[in-house]
This record gives sequence, structure tokens and C-alpha cells, in this order.
Amino acid sequence: MKNQKNIPSLDRGARVKEAAFKTVVYAFLVLCALAVLFPFYWMILTSFKSYSAYNSEYIPKLYTLSPTFDNFVTAFTAVPLAKYFVNTLVFTLGTTALMMVVIVPAAFAFARLRFKGKDAVFTLLLALMMIPTELTVITNFVTVTELGGRNTFAGLILPSVMSVFYIYLLKENFAQIPDELYYAAKVDGTSDFKYMWKVVLPICRPTVVTVVILKVIECWNSYVWPRLITDEEAYFLVSNGIQSIRENGFGRENIPAMMAAVVVISLPLIVLFLLFRNKIMQGVARGGLKG
Repeated sequence: MKNQKNIPSLDRGARVKEAAFKTVVYAFLVLCALAVLFPFYWMILTSFKSYSAYNSEYIPKLYTLSPTFDNFVTAFTAVPLAKYFVNTLVFTLGTTALMMVVIVPAAFAFARLRFKGKDAVFTLLLALMMIPTELTVITNFVTVTELGGRNTFAGLILPSVMSVFYIYLLKENFAQIPDELYYAAKVDGTSDFKYMWKVVLPICRPTVVTVVILKVIECWNSYVWPRLITDEEAYFLVSNGIQSIRENGFGRENIPAMMAAVVVISLPLIVLFLLFRNKIMQGVARGGLKG
């Protein structure tokens, strides 16, 4: 009887410990989230502060009682920010589309087709991931410059249409599709291209969408290569435009307007991630599973 009476107290003690542990964990996660989100909050807050209010704050305030949209107007009128957006959109869509045309057939070939030396070629391809990015940037810069590709969209786009990592990710995902589907399609007279288009891509849609989104984010944030290959403002992307604003525009003087420009540039990526975050998680998870 004594042992039976002690069981509820033991259960209650275990529940208290579990609740305390969860409280500590969630408190820690909340602190981490605040540390990550605070710079974004500060960026947005500053973009809505007037120039005079910002400069009059000897101690920065975490709020503003008189928000203004003048900084956003300044960001679009003082510099050709809209032109930077158009350039970035052309660069992003062109690079992503060409990359998918290249890597999807390559991943399908390594995952499904049989040809001599396939494993050796794929191993060499993976070995390219060990080469530092700085070395490929130098090589690409020399090559594009000699071909007259500076200050052109072709020079911006072409060196970025290949990605060994995305080929590997898609190849592993394509390889999970049962062989029986492929053999049944071949019996019906389906070509490899039609099988890839009609069967493989629909089944692996989450991973394909993930690759597209990650490439879009990568292109939108691209800085080093566009900075090297373009020195004319007509071909500046948003990342280079922000640097130009900081160096030659109002960025050093009008910090609120500078923050407004950064908010406008960051907003498309934030919206894109919020809309497709579930697809990204599914695609990454499926790409890492076997069987």
C-alpha cells in the first residue's frame, strides 16, 4: 500500500521536472529568437524614423511615436533603386532558369541512366566542391573579361548556372524513386526525357521547388561576382546598389533612408521564404532520406 501511495508523488515529481526543463528550453529558444530578430526589428524601426528624430537621439530608442514614409520615397528618388530591382530580377530569373535546364538532366542521368564511367565522373564532379570559391571567381573573371562579357547580363549570368551541390541534392532525390516505375515506363515506350518530365519531376516537386527557391535567394544576395564583373551603374544589382548608396549616395549621412532601402530590398526574400518555408523543409528532408 505504501508503494502504491508513492507512485502518484513520483509521477508528479517527474512532471514537475519535465515542465521545468521545457520552461528552460523554451526560454533559451525565445532569447535566441530575440537575438536573431532584433537586427531586423532595428532595421525596420530606423527606416520609419525621420532624419531629424534619428540624429537627435543620443540614446537610441526602441520605438518611434512619429513614423514616416519619407525615407522610402528618398530611397527610390535619390538613387535608381527601381533599376537595381529590375536588373536583379533579370539576373535572378535568368540564372535560375538556365541552372534548372542544366542540373535537372544532369541529376537524372546520374540517378537513373547507365553509362560507362558514371561513378568516376560523379566522383570528380563532387570533388569540384572542394575547390575554394575564390579560385573559381578568379578563373571566371579572367575568362569572362577576355570574352568581352564585362558589364553584360551574359557575363553576370553564365558563370552562375552550374551548381554541383544542387545536382547532388536532386540526384539523391531522383534515386529514391522505385526502379519499377522506370522499367514500366520503358515497356510502354516512354523516352527518358518524357519519363523525367512526366514522372520524376512531379514526384520530386518539393525538392525541385526547394532548389529553385534557394537559388533565387542566392542570386538575390549575390555580391562578390556582380561587384567584380560590373562597374557601370546600369548593370548594378540591389546588393551592389546598396554598396554604391553607402559609398557615394546618402548612406553615410541619412541612415534612416539607407535602412529604408535595405528593407525594400529584403522584403521580397522574406515574403518568398514565408510562403514556401514548408516546401523548403520538405525538400531538404526528402533530399537527405534514403529508401
